[in-house]
Amino acid sequence: MKIISTIAVMAALAGGIAPASAETIYLTAGAMIDPVTGDVTEQPAVIIENGVITASGTAASVIAPEGAREISLTGKTILPGLIDMHTHITGDPTKGGGYSSLGYQKERSVIWGVVNAGRTLNAGFTTIRNTGADGYETLALRDAINDGEIAGPRMFVAGPPVGIVGGHCSDNNLLPPEYEATGEGVATGPWEMRGKVRQNIKYGVDFIKTCSTGGVFSKGTLLGAPQGTPEELAAIVNEAHSRGLKVAVHAHGNIGIKNAIRAGADTIEHASYLDAEAINMAKRNGVYFSMDIYNTEYTLAEGEANGVLQESLDKERQVGGIQRESFRQAVKAGAKVVFGTDAAIYPHGDNAKQFSRMVEFGMTPLQAVRASTSLAAEALGKAGSLGCISAGCSADIIAVEGDPLADAAVLENVDFVMKAGEVHKNET
Repeated sequence: MKIISTIAVMAALAGGIAPASAETIYLTAGAMIDPVTGDVTEQPAVIIENGVITASGTAASVIAPEGAREISLTGKTILPGLIDMHTHITGDPTKGGGYSSLGYQKERSVIWGVVNAGRTLNAGFTTIRNTGADGYETLALRDAINDGEIAGPRMFVAGPPVGIVGGHCSDNNLLPPEYEATGEGVATGPWEMRGKVRQNIKYGVDFIKTCSTGGVFSKGTLLGAPQGTPEELAAIVNEAHSRGLKVAVHAHGNIGIKNAIRAGADTIEHASYLDAEAINMAKRNGVYFSMDIYNTEYTLAEGEANGVLQESLDKERQVGGIQRESFRQAVKAGAKVVFGTDAAIYPHGDNAKQFSRMVEFGMTPLQAVRASTSLAAEALGKAGSLGCISAGCSADIIAVEGDPLADAAVLENVDFVMKAGEVHKNET
């Protein structure tokens, strides 16, 4: 039998990584929010075994098993660990703006990713979706977290985004022709697009990312201009779906949004220029919108100092207010809107600052909580195992001071973080 010394356990905890344990935990708190039902339970209790919740209810009805380790979060509100559906964990906004990004080794981003993973987890986000990177380094980060080598959120990872020559998210448009700089995911025509999807799958991605319009942070692209033909988009989606993978499509403009929905996209990222037809198409087809409505504030305040191109700053000024109004209209119409921040455009660990903006621009606090828990889990295909706090759910639990359903901003200060039954932060 392998014996873990007290010193080793303390060292692991100090590093933010709790040792794997098959112990039973009995957790109590002041209140519990169940985003699936919308119910709030006073004086709740949760039993956790092998990283999974086996019972939850009131402390009066759920009795501590004999020998269980007890965790008391007196006066705190608990809810499922949060899910951010749009991050770039290896990015750093203070180092990657415009041409300044060319001054760093690609491997440096992996180091940033380790730091950012810890910050994200400590902020209460126990699951993230990483929507694209230049290479496959984020898969290594995902696997290191899964193997307990470093602390971080559970990661669902896309590799290099698949897209057109000169397009947003697929190509490198910063350098002149003599450098022959080409992005990893660049392809032309449906069969080349399929080939890039297959390459992503070969190396172990969890989903596919593509772009059907230009973007804010790519040189020479237009936000409203469509990227890729409908046939190319359909080939990407068909190839991914045939292998059991979902597809996230970056799309700001209406034409690109509608092209992506017609092609069968699972989520639309950004969705800035929505009209009623696009919203209704998404509703009919079960498509989720992931709309990053906080980061515009950081970009306009800090972008110039961070080296962001003037072109990108101008595009951000153009789109920020329009995107927020689109968010309002999508929520009002009953579209499925999940929590996605585009972390890396602003500092990782500040993800929860978006909650107050989601409420300001049309959601109730409960809708905002659901967008980052049960609805996000549904979009991931993980409903019933993530984003919930009942029997059968992964024991991803956070605790905050105050009531998130009265003031969503309290989620910006998380006191306790448990992921799969392991405590990574406890400041209660």
